[in-house]
Amino acid sequence: MSDTTPPKTAQTPVMMTVADAPHDNWVDRFAPESWRPYLRLMRLDRPIGTWLLLFPCWWALALAEIDEGLPHPSLWYMFLFAIGALVMRGAGCAYNDYIDRDFDAQVARTASRPIPSGQVTPEDALVLVGVLGFIGLIVLLQFNWFTVFLGAASLLLVLIYPYMKRFTYWPQLILGLAFNWGALVGWAADEDGLELAPILLYFGAVAWTIGYDTIYAHQDTEDDLMLGLKSTALKFGEESPTWVGAFYSIAIVLWTLAGFLAGAHLIFFLTLALVGLQLSWQVSTLDIDDPKNCLRRFRSNRDVGLVLFLGLAADMFISWWSGFS
Repeated sequence: MSDTTPPKTAQTPVMMTVADAPHDNWVDRFAPESWRPYLRLMRLDRPIGTWLLLFPCWWALALAEIDEGLPHPSLWYMFLFAIGALVMRGAGCAYNDYIDRDFDAQVARTASRPIPSGQVTPEDALVLVGVLGFIGLIVLLQFNWFTVFLGAASLLLVLIYPYMKRFTYWPQLILGLAFNWGALVGWAADEDGLELAPILLYFGAVAWTIGYDTIYAHQDTEDDLMLGLKSTALKFGEESPTWVGAFYSIAIVLWTLAGFLAGAHLIFFLTLALVGLQLSWQVSTLDIDDPKNCLRRFRSNRDVGLVLFLGLAADMFISWWSGFS
């Protein structure tokens, strides 16, 4: 190497990958190099968050239609929610990383994220937030006006969430309230209003999020203590498995009540039993001192969301078949 050739460092944008992204993720393998920093900023190299944002939308849509059976808007609405979840999760992550950029630079797990690693400037991150937010608005405007205003109301929670870890040990509660707003929006898109069933579904999802994000937060407890940040992981400490189990139990109870009020059939409640077993596995095998253990259990919540949706979809099919026959 000549004296005039700059050495490659961790700051080289095209070479930088994110520490907690899955190995050989599609962004690092296939995306054009110039796109990678922005796709990483949107967390497209770690799609678990998009799934966790999307499933409550799909749950609520299916729950609203469970006694009708596969009406024609379902697939179109599912597609709209998928696009909305993708872009709004991306916008939320970019905004969150912009707010937390100084903290992220001091934590080993997050220092390789696009802003603290120098792959994306803070100003470009805000531009991305604006572009993705505009796409999200276009998606939202495809629904009835009640749903439009309901969806827009979630922005306050999204805006304040990144600051909560500075002031309260319960940022996971604010995350849950924001991240599961789709449980209300999904129902409203189909019914042009709200009832008790989607509200119970929503608060069950909030409890679920507090549980799984407490597990996720245990990866950063030492760094959070050093930086003076707060989380339920620090609040619960060694009692975290008990607390996570309690929140998961609340989720199951509220989802059961939501299904009952919506007229769900036996198959949905059997599905909930399977979900309960998966959540029990998470709690019983959780090792809060092992970051890899925590990350694997956190990611397994995609399976929770998928199984619950498949149970609702099967219930919708039963309603359709009963009406057809």
